[in-house]
Amino acid sequence: MSQELWRPSHPTTLLIPKARGRRAQHAAYLLLALCAAALYLAGEPLVHTARSLTSHFVALQIGVLLKGICYLAEEIFHLQSRYHSSFWRALSACFPLHWHGTMLLICGSAYVALLDGNGQLLGFHLGLASLCQLLILALGLHKPSAVEMSEMSERSKQNVAHGLAWSYYVGYLKIVLPRVKKSMEEFSRANPNMLACRETWKLHILIPLSCDVYDDLEKADSNIQYLTDLTETTLPRAGTKKRVYKHSLYTIRDEDNKLWHCAVEYATPLQSLYAMSQDECAAFSRENRLEQAKLFYRTLEEILKGSKECAGTYRLIVYEESGEAETHFLSRDILWHLRQQRHEEYTVYEGNQLHNPSTTLSSTELNLQISESDLPQPLRSDCF
Repeated sequence: MSQELWRPSHPTTLLIPKARGRRAQHAAYLLLALCAAALYLAGEPLVHTARSLTSHFVALQIGVLLKGICYLAEEIFHLQSRYHSSFWRALSACFPLHWHGTMLLICGSAYVALLDGNGQLLGFHLGLASLCQLLILALGLHKPSAVEMSEMSERSKQNVAHGLAWSYYVGYLKIVLPRVKKSMEEFSRANPNMLACRETWKLHILIPLSCDVYDDLEKADSNIQYLTDLTETTLPRAGTKKRVYKHSLYTIRDEDNKLWHCAVEYATPLQSLYAMSQDECAAFSRENRLEQAKLFYRTLEEILKGSKECAGTYRLIVYEESGEAETHFLSRDILWHLRQQRHEEYTVYEGNQLHNPSTTLSSTELNLQISESDLPQPLRSDCF
C-alpha cells in the first residue's frame, strides 16, 4: 500500500502553532508611517500638530502613572510577603520608571513650552487627561487582550505547558531515553525477528491534542496488543531507593495482518491538563487545554532537540482525533510512523551501499549520512 495512504490526516504544521514572530511590531511601523503621512498631508500648522501630539503623549504617561498608583495601593499591604519588606521593590514593580518616567518628563516639558505659559489651560488639560485615564482604569478597559496575554506567557515561559514539558523531560525522559536503545538491543538479541528495523528502536510518545489518555492502549485500539515489558531500570530517585522505570513493547497489526513491534506510551503530563479542564477550581477551559496541549508538544520538541543524550531515542507522535468514530485511527497513525522510519533506514542503507559496499557503519555514522528525502515528514522530531 502506498505510504501516502498512511499519512496522518492533519500534518503537524496545521496542528501546532509556531512561535509568534514580530509581525505585530512591523505592522505598527507601517501604520505609524501611514499615520505620519496622513497628518503631513492634512496641512495643519506645525505648532498645533506638535501641541496635540505632546498632549496625547502626556495623557498616555499620566495613565501609566495613575495605574501604578492604583496597583501600589494594593501592593503596599504585601511588602513583607512579596517584596521582602522593601518599599523600593514594590515601587519598581508598579512603576516602569526607567522608560515611562523619562517620557513623562520630556513630553510634559514640551507640552508646557507649547502652551505659552497658560497655566489655567494646562491644569484643565491635565485634569481631563487624568479623568479619562481613571475612567479607563475603573472600567477595566486597560486589560490586555487574550492575544497579548498568550504572547506574554509564551515569551516569559510561564505557561502551564512549559512547566509540564520541562518536568516531563527532567524528571522522566532525560532518565529513560538514553537507556532505551540498550533495552531494545537486549530484547532484539533474544527475539531477532521482532525488531529487525533499528530505526524503530525508539520510545514512541503519543501526544493526543484532546489530552484523552488511555491507561490501557488495547482499549484505545484493538489492533494494538501488549507484548511484553523491556528491561527495567532501577535508580534511587528523590528519596526512593529503588525506583523502577520501564517501557512496554506492543504489537501493531496492519491491514494485511502483518505484525509490527514498537515501544509506545502516552505523554503522561497530558493527564494533568485533562484533569485541570475537568476541575472547576482550576478555571481551565477546553480551549485552554487545547492551546496548552499544542504548546506542550512544541516546548517538548524544542527541549528534546537540544538534548544530545536523547538524540535518536524518541519519536513524538502528535495527533488530533477525528470527529468520526474511527476504530483503528491510533494504530494507523503509529504504523505510518513505523513505515516512515523503516523507509529512512532502507534509504540510508542503499545510499551507503553506493558509496562503499564493503563498509559496515555504526548507527551514529548512519545518522550523519542521511540525506534529505522528498517524502513527507511532518512529524519528524528526532532530526538534529
